[in-house]
Amino acid sequence: MSHACHDHDHSHHGNSPAYRRVLWVALVLNAAMAVVELTAGSLAGSLALWADSADFIADAANYAISLAVLASSLTLRARVAWVKGAAMGLIGAAVLARAAWASFHGEPPQAFTMGAVGVAALAANVIVALMLYAWREGDANMRAVWLCSRNDALGNIAVVAAAAAVAWTGTAWPDLAVAAVMAVLALSSARVVMRHASDELRTAAAPAP
Repeated sequence: MSHACHDHDHSHHGNSPAYRRVLWVALVLNAAMAVVELTAGSLAGSLALWADSADFIADAANYAISLAVLASSLTLRARVAWVKGAAMGLIGAAVLARAAWASFHGEPPQAFTMGAVGVAALAANVIVALMLYAWREGDANMRAVWLCSRNDALGNIAVVAAAAAVAWTGTAWPDLAVAAVMAVLALSSARVVMRHASDELRTAAAPAP
């Protein structure tokens, strides 16, 4: 576990140099894995990898936005967090729709490619999740960043398991099932982030006592 996971003095200070460094590392890792999974998902015919690549793209954008608004007011950060939550929800809905279509028209993906890329993505997401752990209870924007990294790590475990199931069964259903679960997780996290952001916006708009 990284040093940041033990340093509680800055656990809620979103504009600290340590938090900025972590976000930059997360941004680079997510951008790189987005390219890898987008390419591998297309070549292997894996909807789960495709969904995960879209998630990496969204997360890279999230980290970039977070870096841009760290020193901004609580109101602006809450608004950005609400938009990020909405984006997570849209990704989840898109994946569910794609999984429904693929259930009738899809073919089994290449299990080996799916599993190998899933392991690499899992390693990248575990690194990011561990680095962000100390800031998981911050404001809505920081909570959104943490939830994204946590969801990605959990999703990659499922992708690796699905690859093994695809190899064993010779069908596309494990791939589709994991994609659907990842979509539901994205929708659930979107609701949490948007609700937290809305609470902060109401607090910021309330008159001072």
